[in-house]
Amino acid sequence: MAAALAVSGLRVGPAGGAPEWAGRPVSTGTTIIAVEFDGGVVIGADSRTTTGSYVANRVTDKLTPIHERIFCCRSGSAADTQAIADAVAYQLGFHSIELDEPPLVHTAASLFKEMCYRYREDLMAGIIVAGWDRRKGGQVFAVPMGGMMVRQPFSVGGSGSSYIYGFVDASYKPGMSREECLSFTANALALAMDRDGSSGGVIRLAAISEQGVERQVVLGNQLPRFSAP
Repeated sequence: MAAALAVSGLRVGPAGGAPEWAGRPVSTGTTIIAVEFDGGVVIGADSRTTTGSYVANRVTDKLTPIHERIFCCRSGSAADTQAIADAVAYQLGFHSIELDEPPLVHTAASLFKEMCYRYREDLMAGIIVAGWDRRKGGQVFAVPMGGMMVRQPFSVGGSGSSYIYGFVDASYKPGMSREECLSFTANALALAMDRDGSSGGVIRLAAISEQGVERQVVLGNQLPRFSAP
């Protein structure tokens, strides 16, 4: 059986049973991005989840709601980021009940920072926290691996981000409108998905403002194109 699998090009594990990729961690090797605009934020991500080079899920939702108008974008280990997001959403819910008002985006980002820093030796998680609150409007906070936290006008993360730093630096303009931010985010994600083998699938977008959350999906045959097929 192992010989047959080897001939077919599928590498098997030491026990000769499951293929090699089956023993690798599930990863959201990914591209995530968030941008502030006047009155809110736009967030976006691809939808590919991988175990090694095997695509485990083509339509993952990496835009995770933490509260009514606060979301996080997840990159790194799928298990780690899901566990952190669940824990922060739980704590933030209680915090909101105690205050009897919606929580601040900064509070949510601080909870992510504390957890990522406390367990920095065990977690593989890069998070972007974005949302709207009545005190400071739309905000984007980057919480990279290691537990640092910094507010930025826009932030990119994940394995595909290294392919698009030049594009986002050249294309970002302060004061962009909601529609310009949606276009900027979709174009950046499409470029990363074209180059990064761990990014792909569809583009998920969300615009968060005082009015609520409006989500969009850009299907594979509708992705922006920048080169001939």
